[in-house]
Amino acid sequence: MADKNQQAYHPAAANGYSRNDAETGGVDPRELRRQKQKKWALYIIAFVIFQTGIIVLFTFTVMKFRTPKFRVRNFKSFDTFDVQPATPSFNMRMNAQFGVKNTNFGPFKYGNTTVTFYYKGTEVGSTTVRKSKANFRSTKKVNVPVDLVMPTTLASSADLKSDLNSGILPLTCQAKMNGKVEIMFIFKKKRTANMNCTMEVDIPTKSLKNLKCK
Repeated sequence: MADKNQQAYHPAAANGYSRNDAETGGVDPRELRRQKQKKWALYIIAFVIFQTGIIVLFTFTVMKFRTPKFRVRNFKSFDTFDVQPATPSFNMRMNAQFGVKNTNFGPFKYGNTTVTFYYKGTEVGSTTVRKSKANFRSTKKVNVPVDLVMPTTLASSADLKSDLNSGILPLTCQAKMNGKVEIMFIFKKKRTANMNCTMEVDIPTKSLKNLKCK
């Protein structure tokens, strides 16, 4: 009788299976643990790769400090326009628009900046762009008048007389704008925006043309 009960109590053992084997579909529990560990390892590796990609992207986009651009954007009008080709001489007040283009993910705070205008290397005028800031990924536009007056050193210039008679007065302007880019209110770095522009005053039409900056 005892033998019969013993045989009835271990039917699975007679076929080479235990109770745990039946519950796991005949797979070794240790193998299941190893598979779970592999899955978690893959999840962790994928997460680390994803996080690394986010950090790299963040570093090369948001955290990258770029030098803003300072340019003459536009010409508005002339308040004064007195040009005498025969003398030769000129006296003009030009309303110009300057732009500070900031492509950083943080504001660019700059100080007072002097913009100097030249006729073939001789200074003929200057103006000041007051300190301010260009917000992140935007262009700060500033309207400033510029007085362009012929200096006495050019009174006997044959080139100037020829240019005024031709109706075109070529000019250049230069400036260095010093400031700081601030990202996330913590990280700051100094940046200098250089201006180097060429333009032509069209005397007959009293306008500005061929404005180019680099």
